[in-house]
Amino acid sequence: MDYVGRVPAPPLDRFVDDVYCLTGVPRHRLMNVPPMPSAHLFLHLDGPVRLWDPDRPTEPAVFADGWFMGVWTRRFLFEYPARVRLVGVHFKPWGMAPFVGLPATDLSDRWAPADAVWQRSLDRMRHRVGDATSAAETLDVLEEELAERLAGTPARGLDLVRHTGRRLEAAHGTVPVGALADAAGVSGNHLANLYKEHVGVTPKRMARIYRFARLILSVDAGQPVDWADLAQSAGYFDHAHFSREFKDFTGHTPTQYLALWRRFPGERSGPHDFGPMPAD
Repeated sequence: MDYVGRVPAPPLDRFVDDVYCLTGVPRHRLMNVPPMPSAHLFLHLDGPVRLWDPDRPTEPAVFADGWFMGVWTRRFLFEYPARVRLVGVHFKPWGMAPFVGLPATDLSDRWAPADAVWQRSLDRMRHRVGDATSAAETLDVLEEELAERLAGTPARGLDLVRHTGRRLEAAHGTVPVGALADAAGVSGNHLANLYKEHVGVTPKRMARIYRFARLILSVDAGQPVDWADLAQSAGYFDHAHFSREFKDFTGHTPTQYLALWRRFPGERSGPHDFGPMPAD
């Protein structure tokens, strides 16, 4: 598939990592997606997409239009249609808050139709995106739509969450959460409550996801991998804990994960290729 993406212009860049277009025939239809430090908006213009939680006894969710997805703290499965024409937004963990007008806990480990979140039709947005004649024009439309929906005044506590979240991001989750609260001049409970409201998870859980993302994105399947060294570099100092968390987040042991990567070599062309693994 072809990926075209960019960081949006200010002030959207405070909340969005990138906006992108993904088109073409997927190499693999079914993907196993570990938790990553981001939330998402997807608009699909060509065929329904199925998503489900393999660790919960629930039926797959089917989306033919657009859907929001909050920060996930465990893996999920994502099934592409035979041909992909998708427009997406990778929000920073706190980045969805100014756009949706509801507590982030309502979308954590969940997905929801965009119409249900925005309580308005997606028809205009989908038509504008669908009528665009190039990837650049599509991304222009997407940025315009996001800018129109960006709340003018930050919600209470969002600036503090954004500031501490940037510290967590820069430290790849290794800064102690207590130090974040102390530096912000608030209690740990207050900071945790703000994170639940604007991110959907506690700063401690967010730190775990950043730490895992650093590790998983450091794996080079083409080279010998010293898991103990890689884990320690990412901030894991208890091997048993690292092994359990890796299995919880991917559904595989580190050895199984590496073997799977080596079965499916290929270049990573965009964020959609970092972290997710073929599951078909």
